[in-house]
Amino acid sequence: MRELLNDLDRWQKKGKKIAVARVIDLEGSGPRLPGAAMAVNEDGEVVGSVSGGCVEGAVVVEALEVIETGERRTVTFGYSDDEAFAVGLTCGGTIHLFLEPLDW
Repeated sequence: MRELLNDLDRWQKKGKKIAVARVIDLEGSGPRLPGAAMAVNEDGEVVGSVSGGCVEGAVVVEALEVIETGERRTVTFGYSDDEAFAVGLTCGGTIHLFLEPLDW
């Protein structure tokens, strides 16, 4: 999360709405460990990573919805999900993410 702070500070100074996604659990193998974080602003700019690139595109879509609705959510991408292959998660595990709007 610390690697995101400079960008978050810059976005906050510009008045951008932001959502943060964090890895909260893994089942099987996964590209990033719990605690890994990624932030998305209302313009779709991204900092950080929750999957080393394999599901980031889908996470951006989820994050933009969180920004729009203001509602927290948990999302899961897994090896057995057709959606996992569609977004590129082929590492054999399941990744659970918690997304929430950043409240200054």
